[in-house]
Amino acid sequence: MHHTTMRRNPTVSVFRKTLSVTLLSAVFALPTYAQKTTDLGAGSGGSAHVKTEWVVAPANISITYGRPALKGRSEAMLMPVGAEWRTGADVATTLITDKALTFGTITLQPGSYTINTVPGKTEWHLVLGKLGDAKQWGVPYKKDLEIGRVPMKLGATAAPVELLTIHVEPGKSAGVLKIEWGTKSASVPFTVRP
Repeated sequence: MHHTTMRRNPTVSVFRKTLSVTLLSAVFALPTYAQKTTDLGAGSGGSAHVKTEWVVAPANISITYGRPALKGRSEAMLMPVGAEWRTGADVATTLITDKALTFGTITLQPGSYTINTVPGKTEWHLVLGKLGDAKQWGVPYKKDLEIGRVPMKLGATAAPVELLTIHVEPGKSAGVLKIEWGTKSASVPFTVRP
């Protein structure tokens, strides 16, 4: 009886092992991303309130905010051009992070912060501030607590958004903070600092 033995090509075997290790490394190097939203009920003004949490590795980020509805009202009235807008309803919109985050030239250390915006015709600005206290109201705007401002890219939503929505989406460096309401979509990338 004659047996034929196939010899393995050592170059192909090494290539396969290298490719497997490279693919596994690439998968594990990707930032993890997860989201959870908790309904907090209606605020004193009647708007829905939510707390949305994200894991953008290695950061745990949450944003708590009121979600006003358009109810047929003018976007220009609700998001006044050139004025600080609380970007929510009732109490101040609050961002909490357990890792340092960098938005443009501003780095936030782990802690609690407020989010406001300044809507514009061609560009918005994200306004980051210190949180005075847990029950801080969204208006009037507290200039003395402002940390700084970062330009946001302004675009249009795919379809009109009835309830104000704040997202954190995965991005090239870490994530993208996106604010959408009506036909407006404003976004700004951020990085997570070790």
